[in-house]
Amino acid sequence: MLAVSNQFWTHAQLPEIFPEFLFLMHSIIRSSVSLINVAADAAQRRADGDAVCGKIADYYRTHAIEETHHDDWLLDDLAAIGGDRGKILARMPSAEVASLVGAQYYWALHVHPVSLFGYLAVLEGNPSSLRQLERIRSAHGLPTEGFCTMVKHARLDPHHRDEMFAQLDELPLTARQSELVALSAFHAIEHLTLALEEILDTHRNQRKAS
Repeated sequence: MLAVSNQFWTHAQLPEIFPEFLFLMHSIIRSSVSLINVAADAAQRRADGDAVCGKIADYYRTHAIEETHHDDWLLDDLAAIGGDRGKILARMPSAEVASLVGAQYYWALHVHPVSLFGYLAVLEGNPSSLRQLERIRSAHGLPTEGFCTMVKHARLDPHHRDEMFAQLDELPLTARQSELVALSAFHAIEHLTLALEEILDTHRNQRKAS
């Protein structure tokens, strides 16, 4: 994922594909609150007989509140760089996004809701720094308005990461639950990578066609 991410952020035509990245992130983040609340509900239902669920239900509910309206931030960024809100919301998300997020619903509901920690660790566990974002923006002449959400996350996610890993360290995970968290994380890495590759491939094919 890091190799593809580096390929993306150093792409010579980054200004042309940057809006596609913002749309990808909006497609993912618009599901966050619903997904986290589903995991919280699943944990609550099992809390009486499951020590891990008893510990994570409240954490998920708090985190869902923290993630509220982050999709609106991205929609604002897209609109600020010329996107049409109605068209953005009506656009079909990538199948890779559906696979990325859909698996998390399945594992949370039908296996164990602790699975979501793997997904969250990938999305929030390695946030970009403000310096990295500014270096990318200035190197490619990208609009400041398109980076507002990423700047906010650069400030918020280190705290979320530390809080999440501290919570994870406290959980009395079984070997099977640890395996599930890892599976969730690696699945997220795979499909985020594929989603970025899809943007790069689409751009490459469009340039060939023109």
